[in-house]
Amino acid sequence: MSASLLALAIGSIVHANAAAQQTTAAPSPTAAGSASPASPQPSAATEATDLDSVQVVGYRASLGRALDLKRDSVGAIDAIVAEDIADFPDQNIAESLQRIPGITITRESGEGRSISVRGLSGDFTRVRINGIEAIAATGGEGGPNRGRDFDYNVFASELFNSVVVHKTAEAKLDEGSLGAVVDLNTGAPFGYADGVTALVSAQAQYNDVASDTSPRLAGLFAYKDPNDVWAMSISAAYSDDTTFEMGQNTVRWQQAAFRSVRGVDCASNPTDAGCAEVANGFHPRIPRYGEIQVDRERLGVTASLEVRPTDSTRIKFDVLHSKLDAVRSERWGEVLFRGNEKGMDVLDYTLDPATNNLNMMEVNNAWVRNENFEKAWTTEFNQYTLDIEQAFTDTLTGHLLAGTSKSELEFPHEITFVYDDRDYNGYLYDYSNDKNPVLAFNGGDVTNPAAFQMSEFRDRPSSTSHKFDTLAADVQWNFSTDYGLEAGVNYRRFRFQTWGGTRDTGVCAAGLYDCDPDGDGTDDYYGIPATDDLSQVYHFDDDTGAGSTTSWVIPNLDAWREYIDLANQPLRQDQGNIRSVEEKDKGVYVQLNGYKDIGGHDLRFDVGVRYVRTEQTSSGYNSGSYVTIDRPYYSDTLPSFNMAFNITPDLLWRASASKVMTRPGLGSVSPGGSVDSFNYRVSYQNPYLDPTRAKAYDTSLEWYFAEGSILSLAIFYKDIASRPISTERTGTYASTGLPLSLLVPTSPAEQDPEGRPWTISSIDNGPGGSLKGAELGFQVPLSLWLDGVPVLRNMGILGNYTWVDSDVDYTFGDEIVTERLFGLSNKSYNATVYYENDRFNARASVAYRDDYLTGTSGTNNRFEGYGDTFNLDVSAGYKINEHLDLTFEALNLTDDYQDRWTDLATLRRYEWDHTGRVYKVGVRYRF
Repeated sequence: MSASLLALAIGSIVHANAAAQQTTAAPSPTAAGSASPASPQPSAATEATDLDSVQVVGYRASLGRALDLKRDSVGAIDAIVAEDIADFPDQNIAESLQRIPGITITRESGEGRSISVRGLSGDFTRVRINGIEAIAATGGEGGPNRGRDFDYNVFASELFNSVVVHKTAEAKLDEGSLGAVVDLNTGAPFGYADGVTALVSAQAQYNDVASDTSPRLAGLFAYKDPNDVWAMSISAAYSDDTTFEMGQNTVRWQQAAFRSVRGVDCASNPTDAGCAEVANGFHPRIPRYGEIQVDRERLGVTASLEVRPTDSTRIKFDVLHSKLDAVRSERWGEVLFRGNEKGMDVLDYTLDPATNNLNMMEVNNAWVRNENFEKAWTTEFNQYTLDIEQAFTDTLTGHLLAGTSKSELEFPHEITFVYDDRDYNGYLYDYSNDKNPVLAFNGGDVTNPAAFQMSEFRDRPSSTSHKFDTLAADVQWNFSTDYGLEAGVNYRRFRFQTWGGTRDTGVCAAGLYDCDPDGDGTDDYYGIPATDDLSQVYHFDDDTGAGSTTSWVIPNLDAWREYIDLANQPLRQDQGNIRSVEEKDKGVYVQLNGYKDIGGHDLRFDVGVRYVRTEQTSSGYNSGSYVTIDRPYYSDTLPSFNMAFNITPDLLWRASASKVMTRPGLGSVSPGGSVDSFNYRVSYQNPYLDPTRAKAYDTSLEWYFAEGSILSLAIFYKDIASRPISTERTGTYASTGLPLSLLVPTSPAEQDPEGRPWTISSIDNGPGGSLKGAELGFQVPLSLWLDGVPVLRNMGILGNYTWVDSDVDYTFGDEIVTERLFGLSNKSYNATVYYENDRFNARASVAYRDDYLTGTSGTNNRFEGYGDTFNLDVSAGYKINEHLDLTFEALNLTDDYQDRWTDLATLRRYEWDHTGRVYKVGVRYRF
């Protein structure tokens, strides 16, 4: 086996945080590591030569093995390794990755969806599956993923047997990341024992908010030729679960003038103190309680075939398929203040002068709106990878990698039906307790369909696809015992395409009901009168403020869909979401790997440079016309350096420096723009945006003070030279020159295009900023100090703490505000306590991340984001015999609430909800 393959295999199972899972085989060698191919230590080389048969039994043993491998690496790498089905204790890969230092995750509907690495969001991280770059995109709260971020919840964690995170750049690593390159690896058929290996697992999963029990199944079959000529493996994972997200939200806060305040007509008395105070204060735009139900069915399959016809040839073919079917349903009882305040009368109110929030308000002529919403989507991901390696001589090796991946996301429907009562008397809200506010309909009965009319409906089908084609070739020449040279070329073609349609309309405008039966030119109705047959009463069964209304009538989706024949209503283009991007990336690199004995101290290093050229074509609608822009190519020269120096046999110093880049977001390079007529916002894109470019510096000290133990400190800094930056101004819709036809029917702007000033944003190449941080990690088995103490000698602890900060500029009109990057939490930490003996094992893990920003917000709020999160998970297993294991897991035991806010200065409550605890009981059987 070539030295290059050995290094790759070593790197693929590096576990920098000691987050390795219980394992009995090595991961796939496609996860490129940073260990020098010219190993300075014969023992390490011998160990790597026999890597396929490495046996690691037990959690503690896997942690010790992981530290040995980390010690042998050159660059900064973290990883999690699993040999078998169901070795990862989490629902998906994102939740496993949060155990690694510097990685935080964003959850949606109770499970991890995306990651941030050292304060940089998923847009700055590249993901490779079996060695080739891929994007997996699915739907969720904010609609389809139309960017470069990777949605980890598309896949079950059982499909993968190793995850490797490269935190420092190397010339041979694919470009495009400021944060990290994440390698996900599936089958490793040569890692199993000779002959047949088979395993099945089954779990019953229970959620205490949904009160739902669902299945989670997995299986593995592998065969390894006893003559070591070929091996194959097939695995599958299936789950079907339901999550309820229960709580309240405000859909942001805003300022607006009301018709009257405490009996004073505000239009006739504009200087009235009460009218002015209320108009200047912030009130919730759409205060509401409700539930979000998400039903997910996930199926994943992997297949791997590896052939080694000679000692010098390796051919591996991998297939990965995953399909996620999901339905998201939302049921809300609300008041639509947004854009309708001039028709409402404020009977009384309370203003908090510290935040300028109208925390309490009693209102007559309130616009009551009850919504029933449903969207369904399917994500189908397929990838095929061919990996060939040939050792031509003892010192010269060639490698060819070819593959294609495709993620297709389809939304066949995204429908909403609404019931309105636009002159409701007796509504009250009170946000004195803004976690569980009082939202009370104290007037008419809001469970009575006769009080409501179905005034408008929406349907927004869409589709999005991401495709990658990759071809790469490289050679490695170990021209001496201590030095090796690598060189390679690669070609990637990336295609992104998205389409959107809309059936949004009002009932009267669509002519579905005679809203003016007397023909006097004034509508007597604003919708179709609701009936019992077309309605259902929803009951909110969760915590509320005392006195809140918890039952209300909502439209029956199936009944109304049939009643108006929704599928045959006119479908128009959503031009802001019809666009495409094609990129062709051509790269070449050269890298020197070496070892030097300096006065008895080992120095290992790699130094290289990567050159990449990017060609980009983008298409989209601009002022109603579909245009295509072929921008001039841009190129980047990216040098990199990594070293690992043994100060003492147990104290290791690492240092790295590199230039890195991330290509601009897919949503920013369209030649057109988008119009948000619900929030009076126009956004222009720019097909000539340059990448975000930076210089990255890392250094760390690692003290291996005992067997299976480490204390480490890493410091990192990124000097961001340039990045796309958004600027905002206010103006009229007419000033944009855009046609009125782009305004969505039933939206506030369609009814009154100049009802309030528009926020008009554009994006351009701008100045960068800086990012800095530190990671502290530790791991120790308690037997180091307590070997003679029962129970404690079988325990161990590991954990990490990360601090990170950044300074970048955001533009609001004429003002420039310096803040941190979106997705950056200043503080995060993880910790695990474990126990293990021959029969029983148990672990408890906590994960914390500080608050973080997600956007610039709107309606005179500056920035929005999420509060801190704290999760506690536990798992346990008991071995009945060599074939049968019993497992138990409990996830999110803190039932952590999602705390979303708007406006950084005042932290106005945007959302407060939770998804509950998850319990899993299961069995694993090895044949």
